[in-house]
Amino acid sequence: MNEIDKSVAQVIDAYCSAVAARDVQALMRLYSPRVRVFDAWGVWQYEGAAAWLVAVEGWLGTHPNDRFEVRFEEVEALSTPVFASVSAIVRYAVVTPGGEPINAMHNRLSWVLRTSGHQLRIVHEHTSAPVGFEDQKAMLQRRPAP
Repeated sequence: MNEIDKSVAQVIDAYCSAVAARDVQALMRLYSPRVRVFDAWGVWQYEGAAAWLVAVEGWLGTHPNDRFEVRFEEVEALSTPVFASVSAIVRYAVVTPGGEPINAMHNRLSWVLRTSGHQLRIVHEHTSAPVGFEDQKAMLQRRPAP
């Protein structure tokens, strides 16, 4: 793994750790102040870290007695010394104190990252889920390709 790959892995690890700890500030440090987020839930887009912060606080404020787990799968990354792109399948789950996963789902995630102050920061995030042709509902559980 080269240095840039290590930097991408560090962002992914920091993201998962911040979510697990519900550390809003640690999570937001991964984002550029001018981030643009295309989220899969309820709002078309978030422009800037201040707007995204409100959504992150709302998300991490839910399920106060449970824990959050995030797992990145099939990560693909391309990088240069100043730029990286990442795509992955991400599993998000809320886990009860007894260890039972609830509200588990998969998202497709793409990041564009740029080096700022010797650290990769997310400048664009896009999450999505495919929509079924028959029922027009988001498919939040990953299914194998036909």
